[in-house]
Amino acid sequence: MRCPYCGSVESQVKDSRPGEDGSVIRRRRVCPDCGGRFTTFERVQLRELTVLKRSGRRIPFDRDKLMRSVEIALRKRPVDQERMERMVNGIVRQLESMGDGEVTSQTIGELVMEGLKGLDDVAYVRFASVYRNFREAKDFGELLDELNADEGPSGNSSE
Repeated sequence: MRCPYCGSVESQVKDSRPGEDGSVIRRRRVCPDCGGRFTTFERVQLRELTVLKRSGRRIPFDRDKLMRSVEIALRKRPVDQERMERMVNGIVRQLESMGDGEVTSQTIGELVMEGLKGLDDVAYVRFASVYRNFREAKDFGELLDELNADEGPSGNSSE
């Protein structure tokens, strides 16, 4: 592993432990050249994924980009980092197990919306507004109507 401080190609692992939900190994490393300390994370990758964009371009799947999108939607929302990680790990596992090495950006977007709907309604609306390219306020109203319809009766009993 290359040192992020001095660029040395050597580093020593000082500590390894499972992280998050057991799907990651966290390694603390030290550079023998500059003494810099840093952390790396190792994940299982079942297959290389390629994303087919709406424009027709194909790009390599980037888990970090997916995580950033989810973090932006959940910014300043009361959702634990661990729950966010579990959701993203679940989406990645679903994508890898679909059988094809190529997935559409639409499939990824739908999986993220489904996951966010279960985590936080506000984050769901934020992500949907970008993903579905909302142009007018009525687009938000339609999504909120859809969200309320999915939740069913509000559970408020008349007294």
